[in-house]
Order: sequence, then C-alpha cells, then structure tokens
Amino acid sequence: MTRSPNKLIPTGFRTVPGLEALDAVVVTAGPPSADVRALGVGVTSDGEVPPELGFDRAALADAGFEAKAGSVLVLPQAAGPQLVAVGLGPSEQLTVAVLRDAAAVFARAVSSCAELALRLDATGAVSASDAVRALAEGALLGRYRYTELTATSKHVPLEALSLEVPGAGTAEQAIAEATVSARAAIVARDLANTPPGHLTATDLGDIAVALGERFGFAVELFDKQALIELGCGGLLGVNQGSTEEPRMIRLEYAPDGAKRHLGLVGKGIMYDSGGISLKPSDPMHLLMKMDMGGAAAVLGAFAGLRDAGVDARVIGWLMCTDNMPSGTAYKLGDVLTARGGTTVEVKNTDAEGRLVMMDALVLANEAAVDAIIDIATLTGAALVALGPATAPVLGNDQGTIDLVRTAATVVDEPVWQLPLEKKYRPQLDSTIADIANLGGPFAGATTAALFLAHFVGNTPWAHLDIAGTMQTEKDDSWRSAGATGFGARILLETARTFTVEKAESVARSTTDR
Repeated sequence: MTRSPNKLIPTGFRTVPGLEALDAVVVTAGPPSADVRALGVGVTSDGEVPPELGFDRAALADAGFEAKAGSVLVLPQAAGPQLVAVGLGPSEQLTVAVLRDAAAVFARAVSSCAELALRLDATGAVSASDAVRALAEGALLGRYRYTELTATSKHVPLEALSLEVPGAGTAEQAIAEATVSARAAIVARDLANTPPGHLTATDLGDIAVALGERFGFAVELFDKQALIELGCGGLLGVNQGSTEEPRMIRLEYAPDGAKRHLGLVGKGIMYDSGGISLKPSDPMHLLMKMDMGGAAAVLGAFAGLRDAGVDARVIGWLMCTDNMPSGTAYKLGDVLTARGGTTVEVKNTDAEGRLVMMDALVLANEAAVDAIIDIATLTGAALVALGPATAPVLGNDQGTIDLVRTAATVVDEPVWQLPLEKKYRPQLDSTIADIANLGGPFAGATTAALFLAHFVGNTPWAHLDIAGTMQTEKDDSWRSAGATGFGARILLETARTFTVEKAESVARSTTDR
C-alpha cells in the first residue's frame, strides 16, 4: 500500500486491527479453565438465583441488581475470578437478541480481563447452539475497540472466552458461525473508524485485494482511466474536486455450482465535505469519514461469504471517492452522464452518494443479477425519520425486501420498511436532463430511493439507508462506540439465505406484480 509521504502515516499502520484481534481470540464451549479472570453467571428476573453467586435475590436487589436484561453487577472476590451477575430479564422473554446483548454488556463490564467465562443454567426457548452463537457473537462485538491511533490506550483485548450452556456440547459450528458474523461487522467497523487521511479510495482497493486473497473472493480495481472507458459519469463527476483518484472496486464470490446471482452495491464516499454544497462544520460533518459505511458493509460481508457457506454467486460494486470542493469540483447545474447514457442534473453536490451508485446499478443490471441490494449512508432524512437505531429499507419487490427484513431480525440490526411512493417521483424531474439528483424538502429518504430505482429498472431490488445507524456515540448492547458496522451482518445473512428456493420466490413475487 503506497502512502503519501506528507501524511506521515507509520509504515506499520494497520488498516483492519480489529480483524487481527478477532483472529487471536480462542472461543470454546464448556466449563471455564483455571486461567479465567472473570466468570459471568446469567440471572433471570424470576426463578432461582444461581448458587455460585453467593447471594439470594433480596441481597442482589439491595445492591441495585434486579436482573433486568442488559444489567450487570460485578462482585469482586478476594481470590479466584471476579464474579459477575449478568441480567437476562424474565425467563419467558429470553431470546437470541437478549443473550447477544447480555454477553456484550458482560464483556465490557470486565474490560480489564482478557480471559472470560460465561455460564447459563437454562436458555428458555432458545436452542443450546443458538445460545452459544449469540453469546459468542455478543462478546466479540461488545469488546471491540478502535485504538490504532491511540498511544496510551488502556484497552485489553479479549484473548479467551468459554461458554457453559446446558446441552451445547463443544458447539464448534455455532462458535464458527458467530466468529464469521462478528468478522463481517468488525471489518466494516475498522474501515469506517479509520480517519479519511489514512484511508483513501486507492487504499480501500488494496485492502479489498488482501481480504479477497484471504477469504476467497476475487477483486478487480478500476482506476480513473478505466472508469472513463466504462462511462461511469457519476463516480467521475463526484471525484472531480478531489486530488485522490477514484476507485470502483468489483468483488466476486463464485462458489462451484452456484445457481443464483446476487448483486450488492455499496456507497464508498471516503470523506464527504458536501462539495460545493459545503456541509456546516458540526458534529455530523465530523462523522463524514464514515460516509463509506455502505462500501465497508459490503466488503465486510464478502469477508464472511465463503466461511458462512453461501452457495449463491455474489458480485459487489464499491463506488469509492471523496467529495471535495475545489476549483475543479462539479457544480450545481452541471449535467452528468451515467453509465448507460442517462443524463442527471446536479441540483445539490451533497446528494452525491446516489450519483456514484447509479453507475453501479447499471453495471449490476448488465451483469444479469437475480436481485440487487444496495446499502448507503444516503440521507439525513433516514436519521430524522427513524432515529439512530433503525434503518429504513425500501425497494421495488416485496420478496427481496422481506429477505432483508428477515435477515435483519436474525442479526438484530433493526430495519423498517418505508414506502417507495411513486407520487413523489415528479420531484426528480429536470427541464434540461433525464432526471435530477434532488427532490423536494420532504420524504428525502424516499426520493433518494426513487432516484436509485430509475437505474434499477425491473430487477428485484432492496435499498438500505444506514445514515442513522452507521455509528453510536456510546456503547449500546453489541454496538460499541464509534462505527457500528451496521448492515454487514444483514448482507451476510441475506446472501446465506439467498438459496434457489428463496431466489425463485423473489422472481415469482416480481412476476405477480
């Protein structure tokens, strides 16, 4: 990876440090080892309190612990490991999501300990293997920290985690699945947390190549000249103001015997100043290093496809550049020509994500994919509408949307379907081009999706707007402070379930329309 000398970036700077930390963790199922530094014990808010805690329910309540889901009480010991009461809530409300969150909170509560164990006496309606997977995933995600540029970090990486769950056995498959799922999110988090000066579009291409070599997918990089030859006027137009080269990063996972073909498109604005339509200097502008969160999510998902056993062919297009103001920047009133010839009037240079993605959507159609899922930190309207915990999903095909919604439920990354209201489409009309890149003052998440729909055509499609969910200011269950990696696990789970039967049902739902 070639770095600009004036940036003074150390030669040993790690671009995916969280992945290295994950590789070092040993997760097992069974009784804790003698080396364990902290032992968590699951406690429901009803029933018997596990005797190893040494306290009855009244004593725990006196200490302020009522075993609510997501609560913990650390009980220091004079000898042996710390004991931690881990709240699970009512036993009849025990779910995979509750267990995942509980493990994350536990892992953070004993953040100075590298060797942890967590014990459950019962898992309610949750199967033993699902419980192990949820606990492992929660602990791995909850313990994540981005500390690569902090010389005095006190973060203690997790080294060992043992999970004692009745009837789980060795649970090797469940642990492997949890690790792969966590890997997807951690790769996405690492990339989105990296400062923009340390991660250019060119750098991301190099990282993709390295990840592809390790995790079994092919990578093809398209530089500026190649993009000119392809006619990708959206990506080239947004890039005009930057001194950094753009990159289209094409990823392909092609398992033997694949019968279905899924396309993933990720917005990769490495830093978004707004361009000529300059953003105000406020906390949201500070977060614009994460405007490539969609591309990061796609790349994170690709890092898990092989090991998750995905049997569909998956191609990804990451559309990467920064959006900067300069004497060469594209301007309000400019008309860009997308791949395929559609002309687009630029009414706001800060509505750039949809411009870079339009080229990729055309390419996805040319590749004859069976369905397209795009993901982007696209609109502030998504944050206004649903807040920082839930991402809107829109699309032209209910079967594809439902695949995404089901996957989101499985991984506990909440989404909510918004209508692709076609009555708003005239807001994108232009008097001088085929379409404009900005609608009216309301329903911005919908009008942005309607713009993308113009390039999707009739291909089954779902669109995830993760502008609100891309980061969290403080630790929140499995979401560690900073970039959340939201969407990577949704895409991985969607690809995993994109089987012949599922894909054919998508095709039928499109025909039924």
